[in-house]
Amino acid sequence: MAKANRTIKQAAPVHKNELVTAEITDLTYQGLGVAKIDGFPLFVTNALPGEKAEILVTKVLKNYGFARVQTLLEESPDRVDLADQLALTTGIAPLANLAYPAQLAWKQRQVQELFKKAKLDVTVVETVGMDDPTHYRNKAQVPARMVDGRLETGFFRRGSHKLIPTDSFYIQDPAVDEAVRVTRDILQDLQIAAYDEESDRGVVRHVMARIAKATGELMVVLVTKTKKLPQADEIVARLRERLPHLQSVVQNVNSAQTNVIMGRTNQILWGKDAIEDVLLGKKYLIGPNSFYQVNPVTTAKLYQLAKEKAQLQPTDIAIDAYCGIGTIALTVADAVAEVYGVEVVDAAIEDAKKNARLNQVGNTHFIAADAPSQMREWAEADLKPDVVFVDPPRKGLTADFIEAVGVMSPKRLVYVSCNPATMARDAQGLLDQGYQIDGPIQPVDQFPQTTHVEAVAVFTKKA
Repeated sequence: MAKANRTIKQAAPVHKNELVTAEITDLTYQGLGVAKIDGFPLFVTNALPGEKAEILVTKVLKNYGFARVQTLLEESPDRVDLADQLALTTGIAPLANLAYPAQLAWKQRQVQELFKKAKLDVTVVETVGMDDPTHYRNKAQVPARMVDGRLETGFFRRGSHKLIPTDSFYIQDPAVDEAVRVTRDILQDLQIAAYDEESDRGVVRHVMARIAKATGELMVVLVTKTKKLPQADEIVARLRERLPHLQSVVQNVNSAQTNVIMGRTNQILWGKDAIEDVLLGKKYLIGPNSFYQVNPVTTAKLYQLAKEKAQLQPTDIAIDAYCGIGTIALTVADAVAEVYGVEVVDAAIEDAKKNARLNQVGNTHFIAADAPSQMREWAEADLKPDVVFVDPPRKGLTADFIEAVGVMSPKRLVYVSCNPATMARDAQGLLDQGYQIDGPIQPVDQFPQTTHVEAVAVFTKKA
């Protein structure tokens, strides 16, 4: 006999290829519109809150489905008409159909909701944006694939591995787009084969280009499956002829069957091993594998904001945790007595030391180590910083790290977050260590046209 309380499986109220009329009520973190049919959520490409549309159901799963707009019946006043839908179909710029002021307001609301969900009563101020929120990226890593018998570069259709060839990427610096386009044309002319992941054969996996915005110096990196790059000298000669600001051509070898873009081995085919940029008055050497923020305009605002909120004194000792190539540490070094930086990536620490020497900064101490472990060591060694800066990866801080902060007891901690969800979580841990959130949370639009948002918060030790 069947149990009386057995759950009866409910069928989804829609099916694939069904056309339904729906109102769009929200946006997801992926920039998809949200519609509900009898409580069943559908995530809709190119749909904005407040719109009404006929939508075509493209996929139905157990608890949700996907759809695309077939006919727009009522349009949002915040909609931007895009001549080229590529930004949306590839996911390069999933908010490109939303007016920029509305993007900034949406990001402010996202941060507000995350702190509200964490049951923290904070003020979130308006998002710091850009005057020109397009063509800002100083770096591109563009996949190469064989399409109709020749190498093409572009981006994958959202949710697939189907390459869409393109010349323009909307959010990249025009010089970066040009470098990728010129490199692709040369590889086509010389009939160099792209890598095929199914057969694990071919040569070129990705074309990477980086520009130093302050100096105009340009680097092109060819990421290859093979150790040998056919006709390398000819490729270099043609790149030099067509890209007058080119300073470096590098081959990066990645022979592994992996979705990781860069390998560990670099061969300088021509020019310098790093290009030089300037950020907030400090020079930085940027190599093929260097971590360097892709939006230098907003990065300058972000770091200046962090420096101001730290209320630094000339006698202060500061820690820059997750310091990368030393950008925050070197930004604040002139305003304090000593700065200690820690980063788990050895190569990043080597870059940080080089950058300190390049800028003749003598009061920084960079250590290659796991940040939580190093914080514990510093705490046990009775290092007493006045200020701690944290700019962690998306997973945020660990409980060990937060505990070490509690032991060190700095007067201020400035949290620069690329994932406000983990920042809101970590905030509670810092409150438990005797800190309070000092002032409003400041969102910063480091990645316009995308759903990502950075945020800065200041924590001060309670008296």
